[in-house]
Amino acid sequence: MANEQNTITVIGNLTKDPDLRYTQGGTAVANLSVAVNRRVRNKDTNEWEDKLDGYFDVNIWRDHAENVAESLNKGDRVVVIGRLTKRSWEDKDGQTRWQTEIEADEICPSLRWAKASVEKVSGGGKRQPAMSGGGQAPPPVADDEVPF
Repeated sequence: MANEQNTITVIGNLTKDPDLRYTQGGTAVANLSVAVNRRVRNKDTNEWEDKLDGYFDVNIWRDHAENVAESLNKGDRVVVIGRLTKRSWEDKDGQTRWQTEIEADEICPSLRWAKASVEKVSGGGKRQPAMSGGGQAPPPVADDEVPF
């Protein structure tokens, strides 16, 4: 990863299906939201309860966005690795609003309570049978190539 000092890993459940869109230049981007929970024991009832730690908005770009949108659905448990970013905009009242998001480098299903089958893709998102002999993954996208 390009900036290892700003790396975050989040494990949680998708709150909705990934929203796949395309920029005016034709670049794919998927937006998703991940709810992060943890189990805690209630001292009064001595029972386990789920506690919501928060929601994270996540963006993923290019072929990875298309793969995520095709492979993952609301409720799926995922692992997200990326970088925290902030963006701002002016609302209709002229107030500056800020949002913190994760620009994801990797999104994958968690296999803690699920199984997955892997189907490798070639450039352009066309599916191909898995390569034997351990084909190489494409190089990561440089930070200056991410369109904002």
